[in-house]
Amino acid sequence: MMESVVFLGLNLYAWVTILTMVSIFVVLSRTHVPAEVAFLSALTVLLCFGIVTESEGMAGFGSEPVVVHGAFFVVMAGLMNTGVLYWLTKHLLGSPKNYRGAILTLMIPISLLAALLNSVNVVALFIDVVKMWARKLRMQPSRLLIPLSYAATLGGMCTLIGNSSNLVISGLYADYTGKSMSLFAPLIPGLFCTAIGILLVLLFRKMIPNRPSPETSFESTSDYTVELLVPTENDAVGLTVDEAGLRNVPGGSLIEIVRFDKEIITPVPKDEFIIGGDRLIYSGQIGELLELKRTHGLVAADHHVYSVSEIDDRRTLRTAYVGFGSDLIGTRMSENSFEHRTDLVLVAVARQGKRVDQQPREVKLEAGDTLLFECPPKDDREIEVLTKGSLTFFDSHFVPQLGRKTVIASLIALGMFLLSWFHVLPLMATTMLAAGAMLIFKCCRMQKVIQYVEWNLLLVLGTTVVLSAAIVKTGVAETLANSLLEISGHNPYVIMALMCILASVVSEFVSDVGACGIFFPIVYQQATILGCNPMPFVISLMIAVTTAFASPIGSATHMLIYGPGGFRFHDFTKIGLWIHLVLLVANLFIVNMIFPLYE
Repeated sequence: MMESVVFLGLNLYAWVTILTMVSIFVVLSRTHVPAEVAFLSALTVLLCFGIVTESEGMAGFGSEPVVVHGAFFVVMAGLMNTGVLYWLTKHLLGSPKNYRGAILTLMIPISLLAALLNSVNVVALFIDVVKMWARKLRMQPSRLLIPLSYAATLGGMCTLIGNSSNLVISGLYADYTGKSMSLFAPLIPGLFCTAIGILLVLLFRKMIPNRPSPETSFESTSDYTVELLVPTENDAVGLTVDEAGLRNVPGGSLIEIVRFDKEIITPVPKDEFIIGGDRLIYSGQIGELLELKRTHGLVAADHHVYSVSEIDDRRTLRTAYVGFGSDLIGTRMSENSFEHRTDLVLVAVARQGKRVDQQPREVKLEAGDTLLFECPPKDDREIEVLTKGSLTFFDSHFVPQLGRKTVIASLIALGMFLLSWFHVLPLMATTMLAAGAMLIFKCCRMQKVIQYVEWNLLLVLGTTVVLSAAIVKTGVAETLANSLLEISGHNPYVIMALMCILASVVSEFVSDVGACGIFFPIVYQQATILGCNPMPFVISLMIAVTTAFASPIGSATHMLIYGPGGFRFHDFTKIGLWIHLVLLVANLFIVNMIFPLYE
């Protein structure tokens, strides 16, 4: 029935598909809904309307991009646990004489690593390293974090595993043509754009913002932690902390109760009873907190608490960042169950490099906020699993032991790259083989590997493949391709430029993965109709969707540094817009120089 109703050359199945795609862009650009939720919702719509079958819907999650990424997470776990990446970070950075030298010292090795280890992994690994390095060089981390993110994104253009969008495009290309791309198919255009990108960062380095680091607000813990003692005959004894008005107080909040028998209660529930001799640990503005001594009949403890870890050295202070898409955005800790669920206690909040001067648990959180938590005695990965999708921790204390397994893991990774580079095995086979070798030689254990897997990314990748297939199946790709061909006068260069511009603009506001999944079938259809070699169209699209430098939400690497750098949204636009425009031109130039338009 829906197929018989046609409007502007498209049936209702096609219009439902178009509306679904547009809805994804609107939801991701205008709301804080996580990407995996938006894409899975779109897949549900297509399934309910019968646009894709159940088997087609499931096929995406067994596609090459998903399998390769899943196997690569195992490889990364092996490289992390055996200390390969720790060794690299320790030996890559030196002591440059000036800021220009620091940019070059950072961007060149980072871009090379990102090509081999995926841009997002490299940025997550180097954020803390770069922050410490910046202090050593006596500059704000923001001056180096943007070059870090840009270098990783640029380097990721050079290989299929460098950026997630590259893998999606290569997987779709294999589905359409039956031919597999080489791991280094985009190498020469990627290197050309990377070199230009690094030169542009050097040229526009004065535009890189000098923002104060959020952690500087947390360096003097004596400013916001205080310990007060409840006398035995205090009126509050026998009441709950909520009834006594001692839980959320002007200038701060109660983060711990230490009992006379050293029992520690944290987080403190509102119905916790007060006992004589309790030590109440508060965080907030010390001047207002000390006023509690007078208003509630409390007394000073035998010493001031400078750090919560002095009470129980198993608990530590950790910083985390609220990412874009976090379910904590727009909420207050006093209104949600986050602390109770994770056993973390919020101590302070910083925004754009400055501590927020109000009760931490009453602050409405925003993307990019830096949060200071008092954490239980759990290892880094356990805490990250508990807070997955809500927060990102970077102050990791994990230091691996270097040894025989370090060498084994390095050889496995090297073998994976060589086998794929020389076409001995397809990319999917080499990554799966490398993942299996990491497990067999005990470079990582399965229970630990699960903690490294980015399940949300796998869901987005699998769904993107299905949505791309729906665009072709309903005729949307062919109709849009024909329409754009008519507008451009069937000029392949104009078509290529137009599609790259559209794809790069969309990726600035959504994501590179989502943009490439939508635009690939249209681009490929155009190349087919024109009788052109599809490779220049495909490679130019691959690079175009990753040139999203003008917005912090355009790339996962930009979102990772947004909080740690104390950035503002327009900081990326100021320098990134120029880089975006120049790289678009460079992309179109080099791709058409390397790949012939007609075979």
